[in-house]
Amino acid sequence: MSFRINTNIAALTSHAVGVQNNRDLSSSLEKLSSGLRINKAADDSSGMAIADSLRSQSANLGQAIRNANDAIGMVQTADKAMDEQIKILDTIKTKAVQAAQDGQTLESRRALQSDIQRLLEELDNIANTTSFNGQQMLSGSFSNKEFQIGAYSNTTV
Repeated sequence: MSFRINTNIAALTSHAVGVQNNRDLSSSLEKLSSGLRINKAADDSSGMAIADSLRSQSANLGQAIRNANDAIGMVQTADKAMDEQIKILDTIKTKAVQAAQDGQTLESRRALQSDIQRLLEELDNIANTTSFNGQQMLSGSFSNKEFQIGAYSNTTV
């Protein structure tokens, strides 16, 4: 019994070249369809590491912007409440000066004192109810707050 082995070197070479061309074409199509120069670490390992670092930093900066906006909202809330308190204090001062004038009767001074008392209660009410995200801001317990506003954990305001 005899065996015969036939090979066609040219056909095998053509097949190998065709397979490589298919791989190259697939890689090119993957890059074109994704729009990215680097799709996987094999394309450019150092470039992929840099891209991942930049992507992470970009996400961190996005969160930092949201943190800064929260801080701005918090300050604006406190500012509006304090504006109201200043208006109330100005009204109290006006009523106190009015009550101090000699032309006031005892009855009118009592009415002014009653108005001042209501204004003081409103002043306390604003201080005790002004809050942002569940945290009371003007009650005296809100202090030493830090907001991360940079891409890195040590960048705070």
